[in-house]
Amino acid sequence: MSDAMTLTEGLVDLIRSKPIKAGDLDQAALFVLDTLACAIGARKAVPAKMLAKVSPLKLDDVDKMSFYLGGVSHILEMDDLHRASVTHPGSVVIPAAWAYAHLWDMNGQAFLRAVLAGYEACCRIGMAVGKEHYRVWHNTATCGPFGSAMAVAQLAELNREQAVWALGNAGTQSAGLWEFLAAGAMSKHLHTARGAQAGLMAARLAKEGFTGPARILEGEKGFFKGLCPDPDPDAVLRDPAADWQLVQTSIKPWPCCRHTHPTIDAAIALHHELGGRELARIEVGTYQAAIDVCDRPEPTEPYGARFSLQHCVAVALATGKVDPSSFEPAGRDSVKDLRSRVTLHADAQVDAAYPDSWGTIVSVETADGQRLRTARRECKGDPGNPVTPADLKEKALGLMETAGISLVRAETFIEAVFGLVDDRPVRQLRLEELIV
Repeated sequence: MSDAMTLTEGLVDLIRSKPIKAGDLDQAALFVLDTLACAIGARKAVPAKMLAKVSPLKLDDVDKMSFYLGGVSHILEMDDLHRASVTHPGSVVIPAAWAYAHLWDMNGQAFLRAVLAGYEACCRIGMAVGKEHYRVWHNTATCGPFGSAMAVAQLAELNREQAVWALGNAGTQSAGLWEFLAAGAMSKHLHTARGAQAGLMAARLAKEGFTGPARILEGEKGFFKGLCPDPDPDAVLRDPAADWQLVQTSIKPWPCCRHTHPTIDAAIALHHELGGRELARIEVGTYQAAIDVCDRPEPTEPYGARFSLQHCVAVALATGKVDPSSFEPAGRDSVKDLRSRVTLHADAQVDAAYPDSWGTIVSVETADGQRLRTARRECKGDPGNPVTPADLKEKALGLMETAGISLVRAETFIEAVFGLVDDRPVRQLRLEELIV
């Protein structure tokens, strides 16, 4: 990057010069399926009904479409996760891109290319915010608007200057605090809803000539200065020849905070070794960020349980699985005693490897004094331990079945998503028939 070029200009140039290789659009279609299935699966949830009442899905109103879809995509805590940036890019980027592409009757390949671009912007800025940012700010909420803006900038064919304006005005809307966790409030769904809507609005305004700050990231009163105590600005443009960040994003198999997933994976493995023996003690060694977000020894409602390492490890050890029922009252009560035997600590090696590696060490002691231990350096669904297209189809079918969608209709929808790679129109998804 030249001295005269801003980080935002460099990011736009990097994304627009990045080649799309064979298979990249196929990967993008998988993530579109994952995000939209998560949204459909949540349509009957209480927060989804509230979102629909206040901001109903209207096909001639892209702001309402992106807001609603962004919110419901994140309700089940099963949407994707990019480890290095600690963001959930799909629930922000894909709703904005879908809303715009649907309104303007665009075809699948343009939509999927825009999704790749949106993930790249969200994740690259997320990798630059530093670890301290995450202690107070929810990275998906703060970095997500950059991703949704970039995706829509591609679909709207904004020129370089307009795209920079879009990212500048996306960044000035960045917000989203972790305080909601203390009360088990629903704010996290608002984070993704507003993230999708804010970036889309910024890009649409830019198309009309509405200017935005080119130095929104590195400026003296910009994003890094205001929100990031320990930023790494070079990360925005680092390693431009790397694979698309979408390809480096993880797909979640369990319906709870991703910070709990390595511990769940390890606990399920121990469950099979234990053979039903009683446990006297459970110790989880993880990274500090997981403890900061998920140290909840006595969750009192479903959302708190989804963010409880103690609860998730207890359920996985006791049952060998984690599903939506694990977080309901009966599921919480069934492992209350076991949950009380769990202790957490930050393991130095595991913590040092974060966020490139989301790991854990789970150690248990049985009532008769036997000790067992297992470790994970990554989770199921990570790029190094990926789910297969068949696994993802099974996940999508399960989510849609939970939402009351017939098997025939669900399979038709999945086929239509995969058809985007062959440039089928976005409207052929008929998502609006399934989402509310």
